[in-house]
Amino acid sequence: MLFLEIPFQSDWYAQACVLRNQLLRLPLGLDLQTEDLSPESEYLHFGIEQEGQIVAYVLAVPMSDERAKLRQMAVATAYQGQGLGRRLLELVEASLKQKGIQMLELDARKEAVGFYEKLGYAVEGDEFISVTIPHQRMTKAIVAD
Repeated sequence: MLFLEIPFQSDWYAQACVLRNQLLRLPLGLDLQTEDLSPESEYLHFGIEQEGQIVAYVLAVPMSDERAKLRQMAVATAYQGQGLGRRLLELVEASLKQKGIQMLELDARKEAVGFYEKLGYAVEGDEFISVTIPHQRMTKAIVAD
């Protein structure tokens, strides 16, 4: 498996969009293909490639020089439960730390809160609805050692 920083509009990015759509949008009756993805040209895209396919993905939205928001985390169904999501986040955190990011935030789907808590993310504020389902804001400091 290979960790990648994925260029916007690359073949890897196209694969990541398919993965995101299948796992995160279509089950909610939404379609990523109908969304304006042009702002994503300013984001950082990360993935894990296995046998020529993106099998895990997350994007980071720079909020400031020291803060970023993680979004759209997805792990292909066949690879779930094998520690790949944990590994992807560890590698992304290390990469972002090298870029000067010190604080991460994310909006976790309610059923994923426990996963993020195990990785050191802390719940902040009240539960809210986003893309029709309950979410929880979470944060984690990744200050350089």
